[in-house]
Amino acid sequence: FSTAPAVAWPVSGRTGPALRAQAARLRDRIAADPAADPRAVAAALLHTRSAFEHRAVLLAADLPGLLDRLDALAAGPDHGEDDGGRPDGLITGVARAGDVRPVFVFPGQGSQWTGMALELLDSSPVFAERIAACEAAFAPYLDWSLTGVLRAADGAPSPDRVDVLQPALFAVMLSLAELWRACGVEPAAVVGHSQGEVAAAVVAGALSLADGARIVALRSQALLELSGTSAMASVALPADRTAALLTAWDGRLSLAAVNGPTSVVVAGDRTALDEMLEKLTADGVWARRVPGVDTPGHSARIEEVRERMLDALAPVAPAESAVPYYSTVTGTLLDTAGLDAGYWYRNMRQTVQLEQAVRALAADGHAHFLEISPHPVLGVGLAETLEQAGTDAFLGETLRRDAGGTGRFLTSLAAAHVNGVQVDWDAAHAGRLPHPAPGLPTYAFQRGRYWPQPSTPAGDATALGLGSAGHPLLGAAVPLPDTDGFLFTTRLSPASHPWLADHALLGHALLPGTAFLELALHAGRQLGCARVEELVLEAPLPLPEHGGVQVQLTVGAADGAGRRPVAVYARPDGAGADPAGTGQP
Repeated sequence: FSTAPAVAWPVSGRTGPALRAQAARLRDRIAADPAADPRAVAAALLHTRSAFEHRAVLLAADLPGLLDRLDALAAGPDHGEDDGGRPDGLITGVARAGDVRPVFVFPGQGSQWTGMALELLDSSPVFAERIAACEAAFAPYLDWSLTGVLRAADGAPSPDRVDVLQPALFAVMLSLAELWRACGVEPAAVVGHSQGEVAAAVVAGALSLADGARIVALRSQALLELSGTSAMASVALPADRTAALLTAWDGRLSLAAVNGPTSVVVAGDRTALDEMLEKLTADGVWARRVPGVDTPGHSARIEEVRERMLDALAPVAPAESAVPYYSTVTGTLLDTAGLDAGYWYRNMRQTVQLEQAVRALAADGHAHFLEISPHPVLGVGLAETLEQAGTDAFLGETLRRDAGGTGRFLTSLAAAHVNGVQVDWDAAHAGRLPHPAPGLPTYAFQRGRYWPQPSTPAGDATALGLGSAGHPLLGAAVPLPDTDGFLFTTRLSPASHPWLADHALLGHALLPGTAFLELALHAGRQLGCARVEELVLEAPLPLPEHGGVQVQLTVGAADGAGRRPVAVYARPDGAGADPAGTGQP
């Protein structure tokens, strides 16, 4: 941007608390230096700090504004909680791992507004250069000025006329895509809705700008000839129910687009559409006419201009694209070498299969979507489709109605960044960042103690003539002399085995009966006895609140049948021997 209204400060941490602590440390450091250069601080945050998962971007035009946002971030909740009361220019999110590239989504009509992107035309050389290139590409087909329409110049044709609206939207969408790319955001794939498919094909490299301009200009002029008696309506119903409903009008209405599981568009004869809207309203179904549309796109009337379109678009020369292209004609990933004149006729005649294409994108692992338009219009259908597909997706936007300048674009760029999209913030600042400011606070580590607490003094049991018992409840094992028996020893306490405290009776922790059984089974397995025939618990074994108990388990010599007796003894730390219970296998 030649003139940017804000500086972007990216801040991050491994966790939500770390992000807030980082903001607090940065606020204290900057507040102590009122002469700090906000752009030098931005340069330091960009080039001398890592970008971790929990992220925030602070946008403000001056240091006091940035300090206000640091205050709010330091005091605010974790991402995902209620962010009410936060100032504008504070954007937070949690990024997925890896270098994320989003899907570029290009809508058809409906996102336009008077003055759209005019601020970018005056402030962004990248945007202005792409608009100029589009104007040159349209010159062979138009007798009006593209920039004149965008600036609402005297004598410019009405932007509501379809042959003006569609070229203007096409040029704005291409220029917005170029702006995203200039800021380091490249598409992982593209998808377009109706006319938006032409912009998607140019951005993917499947069509030249000249071919894209030819398609948009000539087919919008053909649509103009069919305008005047048609209309479109959005309907909150599934596609199958809508298709069944339309049979009552015997071809006068068509299912124009399937945008989501319960989001469709109907097109056709205006009188028939009014009748349908009246019926749906009476049935309590949400439906409304799409304002400003009087053309029959995606309906049977398009067949009237089929031959004219095929002839006009015959010179189009598509190519294979490096960027994956998901078609809303087929609802699938498509080889772009097939985007010939016949394809672009079907694009205008057939139902737009946006839901199916988005499901295909989700199935291929795409979870980040950016709507490249002057106002988001596909968000509801995208969100509903991705939710049903089980995809936790990020849905980003570019501009909004009456907010079409660099500030709005920087906010969208920040939202993409905090959700994991790789952004070139140097480019977003147009190379105006100075040398990084020194002395910024280092990472706000969330310190904690993780050393295990030893239950017994450290020592080498083997040096004492003992062997490992090989069990979490037993400490050591030793064979008994002059017999075929064995002795197992251990020490149990709530400190060394905190889960034992969960087994309590009348407020006192007791060693569970199953623990006695487990000890007996383990000892038996060490000596070739695979099962316990009988176990009698003569007394409970309480675990003291403080300290522990010393436990011994003895296994006697085998009898003629191979059976061995087992007994368990216990005593509190520092006490004399006192059996806690015995049992015979």
